Parts: sequence; structure tokens; C-alpha cells
Amino acid sequence: MQFTARQISTLLNGTIEGDPDCSVDHLAKIEEAQSGSLSFLANPRYEPCLYQTGATIVIVNEDFVPAEPIKTTLIRVKDAYSAFSILLEQYNSLRLNKTGIEQPSFIHPSATIGSNVYIGAFAYIGANAKLGNNCKVYPQVYIGDDVEIGDDCTLFSGVKIYSDCKLGKKVIIHSSTVIGSDGFGFAPQADGTYSKVAQIGNVIIEDDVEIGSNTSIDRATMGSTIIRKGVKLDNLIQLAHNVEVGANTVIASQTGVSGSTKVGENAVIGGQVGIVGHISIAKGSQIQAKSGINRPIEEEGKKWAGAPATSYTNHMRAQVVLNRLPELERKIEQLERQLKEIKKEENQ
Repeated sequence: MQFTARQISTLLNGTIEGDPDCSVDHLAKIEEAQSGSLSFLANPRYEPCLYQTGATIVIVNEDFVPAEPIKTTLIRVKDAYSAFSILLEQYNSLRLNKTGIEQPSFIHPSATIGSNVYIGAFAYIGANAKLGNNCKVYPQVYIGDDVEIGDDCTLFSGVKIYSDCKLGKKVIIHSSTVIGSDGFGFAPQADGTYSKVAQIGNVIIEDDVEIGSNTSIDRATMGSTIIRKGVKLDNLIQLAHNVEVGANTVIASQTGVSGSTKVGENAVIGGQVGIVGHISIAKGSQIQAKSGINRPIEEEGKKWAGAPATSYTNHMRAQVVLNRLPELERKIEQLERQLKEIKKEENQ
């Protein structure tokens, strides 16, 4: 699809410098853009690219003052980066705008399907499942019995949602993620074996949550594993049974949260963090990558690092000392030699 500078400017509430009728049909980075492309300049480091770019239209900040003549049409906006992100979202929406039910797919007669949906080939929707309006279910998605999915949700190819789980509105789940698989519950027996503990709860995912690919969220033993509104989860994350993640928390890849732990709202958790079970993480906590959390965090808005984790400041001080250990070892050896010489002289 083609869009003119005038149309783009109207969408972004910007002003045009150049040809309002010039058109573009794709987006590109400013250093790679060719004729017919739309780009943006937000980072001053890329300003030299503006004077050489082949882009037809470039979005810039409204206070930008060029140092050299510009051949391309400019659209001035308050925040070029935010404006371009709006265009990316619009472009992505058009690209993924599919509707209809492809065959072969299976929809149980008792399932309820909303309007304007897309259901891809080989998708499965179980008994009494409810799918809201404007949802997109890509090929090979499995939706189990009694699952409820709100409006405007997107489930990419290969997503599996076990029975009884509930999703709010505008939830996005990327490929091969599993929602509602059994929690890791096994009771040790006298003979050294383990007896499986039935996991009869579910997973509740609230509105505006996005979950990356190959992430696993276990169903609760009883009750619910809960992902609150606005949470963003990366790829390859494990959330165990009865975990609760507070609103607007973000968690990076390869992090694992053990059973029944409660993570507060607006937390930021880096990659490869390990968190033990049955503890609480205070809201606003920031946890550095590769940290190990083995006790509750009760102070809100603090930074943590290390394994086991300590305050971020103490961890950085410890790292400085750790890096100096070889030097300190040499000094100790030197002092020991000096002491031996002093004792030797005293004994003579």
C-alpha cells in the first residue's frame, strides 16, 4: 500500500517540508533507505545519513535544524521515535490483518466464536471455549476446553492453551508458548519414588499482556497462576504454579520463577534470573541479569544483583574487590616474605 506525505503527516499531527504528494510504500532504516521508503531520524549520531539517504520521506523532531541541504521530504513531529513507532504499529496491523476461518481446522460445536476473527489452518478450539471479537488464531494453535479469550487477542502459530485458562483483552502470545501445563508437583514416597500431585487450577492472564515465544506458564495446583495487566514477558521464561506477576512488570529471557512466589507491580527482572518459591518481590524492584533471589525482597524500588542477590551497590563494591584479589594476594605474599625475614633477623 502507498501513503503520501500528507496522509502520514495527518496521522502523526506533523508538518511537512517538501512535497506533500510524494508517496512511500515501505519502511526502512535511514542508512539503508531507498526511493519509495519512509524513515526517521531521532538519534543525532545518524544525522549524517540524512544528507545521503535515498528515503523519500524522513520523520524528524520539530526542533531539528539541518546542517546541510536536504533532498528528501521532511515531516516534523514532537517526538520522531514515538511517531515512527506508531507507524510501525500501523504497518504491522495491516500486515497481520487476516480474517476468516481456514480449513482444515476444528471448532467444537459448543465453542463460542466472536465476530471478525481469523482462525488458521489446523487450529483446534475445544468444547465450551470462548473466543472474543477481532481475535487472530494462527495455524496449529491449540485452545483447550472451557478456555476464555477476550477481544483483540493474537495467538501466533503453535501456541497451546490448556483447559480452563482465561485471557483478557489485547493479549499477544508468540509461537510455541504453553499456557496452563501442569505445575511441577510431586510428593516424595517412602520408597524413594515420587507421586504426582494433580494440578487442578488454571492460569489467568489479564489485559494488555504480551508473552514471547517458547515460554511456559504452569497452571496452579489449586486456584490460579496470575499474570496481571500490562505484563511483558520475553522468550524462554518459566513461571511455576501459583506464581503471581504484578501489573506492568517486565521479565527478560531465561528467567525462572518458582512456585507460589509473588512478584510486585512495575518490577524489572533481567535475563537468567532465578527466584525461589514462596517469597514476595516488592513492587518496583530491579533485578540484574543472572541474579539469584533466595529470600523475600521487602523494600520497594530497590536494585538487586548477584547470586545470592544483595543490594546493587554492595554487589558492585564486591565486584571491585574481587577484581583486585590477584593484586591483594601478591601484596600478602610480599608481606609474608618480609615478616619471615624480620623473624629470621631477630633469631640471629
